[in-house]
Amino acid sequence: MENPLLESHYLPAFSQIKAEHIEPALDAILADNRRQIEALLERAETPTWQSLVAPLEELDDHLNAMWSPVGHLHAVADSEALRAAYNACIPKLSAYATELGQNEKLYQAYKALAEATEFQQYDKAQKKVIMNELRDFKLSGVALTGEAKERYKQIRQQLAKLTTKYEENILDATQGWIYHVTEQALLSGLPPHAINAAAQAAKAVEKEGWLFNLEFPSYYAVISYADDRDFRKAMYTAYCTRASDQGPNAGKWDNTEVMEAILALRHELAQLLGYSNYAELSLATKMARDPEQVMDFMQDLVQRSRDAAQKEFAELTEFAQQHFQLKELAAWDVAYMSEKLRQAKYAISQEALRPYFPEDQVFAGMFALVKRLYGIDIKEDKDADIWHEHVRFFTIYDENGEKRGQFYTDLYARPHKRGGAWMDECRVRRRLSDGKVNIPVAYLTCNFSAPSENSPSLLTHNEVETLFHEFGHTLHHLLTQVDYAGVSGINGVAWDAVELPSQFMENWCWEKDVIDTLSKHYKTGETLPQEQFERLRAAKTFQGAMQMVRQLGFSLFDFRIHLEYDSTQGGRVQAILDEVRGLVDIAPIPKFNRFQHGFSHIFAGGYAAGYYSYKWAEVLSSDAFARFEEEGLQNTSIGRDFLHAILEQGGSEEPLDLFVKFRGREPKIDALLCHTGVSR
Repeated sequence: MENPLLESHYLPAFSQIKAEHIEPALDAILADNRRQIEALLERAETPTWQSLVAPLEELDDHLNAMWSPVGHLHAVADSEALRAAYNACIPKLSAYATELGQNEKLYQAYKALAEATEFQQYDKAQKKVIMNELRDFKLSGVALTGEAKERYKQIRQQLAKLTTKYEENILDATQGWIYHVTEQALLSGLPPHAINAAAQAAKAVEKEGWLFNLEFPSYYAVISYADDRDFRKAMYTAYCTRASDQGPNAGKWDNTEVMEAILALRHELAQLLGYSNYAELSLATKMARDPEQVMDFMQDLVQRSRDAAQKEFAELTEFAQQHFQLKELAAWDVAYMSEKLRQAKYAISQEALRPYFPEDQVFAGMFALVKRLYGIDIKEDKDADIWHEHVRFFTIYDENGEKRGQFYTDLYARPHKRGGAWMDECRVRRRLSDGKVNIPVAYLTCNFSAPSENSPSLLTHNEVETLFHEFGHTLHHLLTQVDYAGVSGINGVAWDAVELPSQFMENWCWEKDVIDTLSKHYKTGETLPQEQFERLRAAKTFQGAMQMVRQLGFSLFDFRIHLEYDSTQGGRVQAILDEVRGLVDIAPIPKFNRFQHGFSHIFAGGYAAGYYSYKWAEVLSSDAFARFEEEGLQNTSIGRDFLHAILEQGGSEEPLDLFVKFRGREPKIDALLCHTGVSR
């Protein structure tokens, strides 16, 4: 059987990949990699970069080229057959990774490489690769023996299965609930694009009326704009109880036991490696030095933000009482009333802005911005092999016309696609033995509203920010000039610094000259009027303190369940969440809310005991952007400084050192507090 996953395509042949190709391809590559690694380690000579690291990089790249498109398809084009094949491979990948991490001969070879006189001749990036590998060997249990070593392997395999199951439960729960509307009166308040999308969804399954679902564009439209309170309550209840023991699908696709099992295994893993808890283990690869520093950081921000957040909520409550006769706000009223208050104070709404931000114009403006900042050109390639008709493919060229990277975009919500927005790597930059460079490739994925029969895809300003955020990650991965895969692009970057380039990009969405290039009314061609921009800018910090404490609540919950895990009491997931809510939550949260059952960032993503990274990195990104505010937003030399000091360096140096190179000093928190409206 011909297998596209085993053929030498630099870019995946998505149209040819079928579920039956996946497991045979993985088996073949893992078997070949094992043979080659064994042969490498049988050589008697003293290891060098060329005899050890370079060949291992090539083997890793071969495996990644096969698995990356599979993992991506599992996220954006799930099917029963694909899911079965994917799940069959997860234990095999986990076992292989554990084997490498616990390979004593391989560890000794890297150790010898680090101790060799030649080590001093390597550049910073090479040294960082080697030292990271030695650290990761220890974190992979290379020093374990006997039963402990075997138990480590078992835990890794179980965690891989459980995190996949957690994500699949959320996807199934999201797809497993709809709200069928047959009375037009129920649509009162909803924006036209949401009504049109619901009508198309009903038409697709030959139903009358309108179908709403739990994909974010549909949910967000209802919770923010539907005048009917019972409609909002139904959507809120279904959304915040997905994959849990509560709500309309109570017990179906329930993540309760999955979460407990994940936490127990993470704790056991940490203790096997000599850490008191998983929070300590998580910080071994981050900027923060210890759990106390992280907790102090979060608690300090809570103290700085809480009073302001309470004042914001008091204002919202008073507004709802005076203008809507709502004596008490329920959870499903907060977003709706907030939007009403925003309109009352600033005469601006996200939906009113949507016609000004058609997708193509947003892309044109975003590309113009990065050309000005970094001197790069981005061109679309219409001939790429793609997995869905809405996918687009682009190539980045630098000022010398050199190809620097490529990326796919998949921007619209649809069935069988994971919710949220993310960037992931397809290929990693690395220099080959013949001197040629493999350019990096990325996936940029969002879940916006698709084009309708009457209009192109139109983005809210919030969605423009989301796109800029993920594009920041994309540029970080693609503009790297590091030639070693282990620290190229986003690889090897401390997790609590990896959000710096993405959050930095968001700031440009609030600058008038950039908005003028992003906006073009899809009917009139008019850019966003000055008056509307001023109202948008005035509303930038609207409920900024409430948003701050909300994010800090997520971060504290995540960190505490990993820091405080007790084998005798279990994860205490709900209890800790309730305690955190008592400390930070300003708005009402009903007892049936099961937010944690859909918190995939920490239970299925890479943010376990690391969700605080968003706020940690936001200190860096706000302070980095403040340099532009101080020295000139149009100052292209600062853009080049950011390119050379941050984006091109990948994980080749410590993030604090790179930040100091760009800013001239260590980061300060002032810009974050100012940008979010906590201090003025």
